[in-house]
Amino acid sequence: MLNPGFITLSLAIGGPPSAIADQAAVQRGEKVVEEWCRDCHVRDGEDLSADMAPPYEMIVAVPGRDRAWFEKFLHEDHFPMTTFRLFETEKADVVEWLLDLQKRGK
Repeated sequence: MLNPGFITLSLAIGGPPSAIADQAAVQRGEKVVEEWCRDCHVRDGEDLSADMAPPYEMIVAVPGRDRAWFEKFLHEDHFPMTTFRLFETEKADVVEWLLDLQKRGK
C-alpha cells in the first residue's frame, strides 16, 4: 500500500508516480541530447545547412515516427551521423525526450 504522504506529495508536484518517472526520463534524455547530439543538429529556427542535421522539431514531426521508430533508429548506425555508443538506459531516455518533444509540438 502506498504511503498517503507520498501520494499527496506526488499529486502536489505534478501527478502520479509514473508521470513523475516519465518526466525524469525526459529530463535525462534532454541532457544526453545536449551533451552528445547538439553539436550537429541545428536548433529550431536556425538555417539548415548541408553540413548540419535538422532540428529535432523537424525530425519528430515526420508522420509515422513513433516509439518503435525512434527505438529502432537509435539502435542502428547512420552515416555520416557520428555513432555514439549510448547505454541502453540513455537511448530509452532520449526516446522519452523525443516523444515528449513530439507531444509538445502538437
